[in-house]
Amino acid sequence: MKVWSLIARTVETQGSCALVSVVRAEGSVPREEGARMVVTANGFHGTIGGGTLEWKALAEAQRLLGKGTQVKMLTQSLGPDLGQCCGGRMTLAIESFDAASLAQAKDLAAREQAGPFTLANRLPGIVENFGERRRAVLVFGAGHVGRALILSLAPLPFDVTWADPRPEAFPGAMPQNVTGFAGDPLDVLAAAPEGALAVIMSHSHALDLSVADAALRNPAIAHVGLIGSATKRARFERRLVQAGVDKSRVAAMICPIGIGGIRSKLPAAIAVSVVAQLITLDEALSASASHGMLSARNAG
Repeated sequence: MKVWSLIARTVETQGSCALVSVVRAEGSVPREEGARMVVTANGFHGTIGGGTLEWKALAEAQRLLGKGTQVKMLTQSLGPDLGQCCGGRMTLAIESFDAASLAQAKDLAAREQAGPFTLANRLPGIVENFGERRRAVLVFGAGHVGRALILSLAPLPFDVTWADPRPEAFPGAMPQNVTGFAGDPLDVLAAAPEGALAVIMSHSHALDLSVADAALRNPAIAHVGLIGSATKRARFERRLVQAGVDKSRVAAMICPIGIGGIRSKLPAAIAVSVVAQLITLDEALSASASHGMLSARNAG
């Protein structure tokens, strides 16, 4: 969810909205610090974890609507205060926005489009990270499985680039987190950000091989997944090694893609399996990066 783009659009169309942010999370809690929910008079977008805490936050946020720009802090122990099974404690910042704050929201929306950024001391004593740290997912192929995968990725915090050299293969509309690319798929790989995940499922085995070769040679691509059977994997492994691709990178290639245990060949079922795998890979990469940063900090 592009938070500030949504806030600016909502203020323009509805006159006001509120932003609920998890600014501190201790112990067993349903969402992490930085989780956000945009609240309007008629509903909400996003979640801070559901349950009693979310309903209370919704009520508090809706009370602030139409009363100017305000900030309210709310700290709750989930068990003693709310009767939830979680034993943790969360602090929420609830901010309301109206026409007077539209210019600021638009400015933040523009900065958000450029990528994650940090604003210190926007709220007293709080450093907020505006703009989610979203993993880049590169999807190659706009066939039946590709379309199903794009729909499954739509509600998730990934920045998706969807590449296919056939412009007519794309649908007329795409989810907000998806950018279509109808040029040379290798150009997408050349511009891939660090830690990107590549999923290859094009209409052509020759194109699949070309994309896999380029993806495996690019150190910015953290993982490369390829749709296909064990036979296809063996054939591709042999050709990639013969072409000079590093053997360890070829061995790490994920093919077939998707988590185990799902036997259905329906495009939607394959998509669910692949998305589950992408979430697992993303969380493992994020945990590894956090551990590395902690180790470096402790060493310093």
